[in-house]
Amino acid sequence: MATSPKETEEKLNRMLQAWQTLASDKNFGGMTLTQFRAVVQPALDARDTVADLEDKLAQAIAARETADAAALTKAQLAVNGVLADPTEGPDSALYEAFGYTRKTDRKSGLTRKRNTPPKP
Repeated sequence: MATSPKETEEKLNRMLQAWQTLASDKNFGGMTLTQFRAVVQPALDARDTVADLEDKLAQAIAARETADAAALTKAQLAVNGVLADPTEGPDSALYEAFGYTRKTDRKSGLTRKRNTPPKP
């Protein structure tokens, strides 16, 4: 049965604490408490590194969202400027290159349904 990283961390910390408190002068598995702590420490250090990286990731995502909001506001201003420009406007290639549909390419939305009798 596989254990989660959290369960592994709790187990290692529990073992270190119990060994320190109850039998710090004994050897188990051919190791002293100091030797066991040296073996366990890289696993605990790796967990600290992961926690730091997760914090940095959350911070970077928040910074990205703030920057995206500011950038999209300015992008909308640029689009509005293209629409208002007398040489460009809503039917220009630049407007289309920005990812919008040119005014002449828009469909009217009008549909006329045919009244055809059903085929026997």
